Amino acid sequence: MTGALTRVPTALGDVAVAVHGSGTPVILLHANPGDRRDFDAVVPALAERHRVYAVDWPGYGDSARPAADRISAMAYASILPRILDGLGLERACLIGNSVGGYAAARLALTDPDRVAALVLVNSGGFSFVTPFNGPLMRLIGTTPVMRLLAGRLPRRYLRVRTPSRTRMIERDAARRHDRASLATAAAIWRSFGAPAHDLRAAASAITAPTLLCWGTRDPLVGRDGRAARRAIAHAAWHPLATGHAPFAEAPEDFLRAVLPFLARGGARLPQ
Repeated sequence: MTGALTRVPTALGDVAVAVHGSGTPVILLHANPGDRRDFDAVVPALAERHRVYAVDWPGYGDSARPAADRISAMAYASILPRILDGLGLERACLIGNSVGGYAAARLALTDPDRVAALVLVNSGGFSFVTPFNGPLMRLIGTTPVMRLLAGRLPRRYLRVRTPSRTRMIERDAARRHDRASLATAAAIWRSFGAPAHDLRAAASAITAPTLLCWGTRDPLVGRDGRAARRAIAHAAWHPLATGHAPFAEAPEDFLRAVLPFLARGGARLPQ
């Protein structure tokens, strides 16, 4: 869906952010690959009560396309404080999916005063790298394999058929002909195996109110929900019978959990 588009300068180039609604601020951070449109099914309901900022990560959507050797999950996390600064936000609620969840969790650790509430949706950062999945991350993290998987891999990890899921798969398939987007996706995949991507020990220090909204049928990180629950002991747990993107696969169920949680978090923000 459309929204007023603004741009924030960062170390990875200008980041495009679509702004919707009014009220307490909520930042939406998408997965890899993806873009801000992945949240379209839930933005209207969120925007009825909140000022929603839907971010395109560098390399995707309307954001700048830095060289792939500058891109990683950790690089995304490093520019998130600058994105809030550029939007004029001292504090906000964050909803992060996959690599977006990793960046949101990192902000809750490094800048806890800036996070009023944290919603982690099948978040990165809670996987155990093994002799099997480590090489697999490196293999997927190559441009030829990313091209081969474009439009195909999402069919595996988005499990519930909805119009939003269909559009996400179509957008991913279109990336097959976009070398820069493929290189971005590959670089992020390679970074998942880096030690700095592992939040399992550090996440115990997160103090922000946290909701783990987890699609349990996700073959990528569905089982990582258990590690996230152990790491963030105070977090509320809301499992959904979906794949990697519950907000696109079961938007009504997602909103039933998230809207009350955000209302409590928004009460901690200046009105």
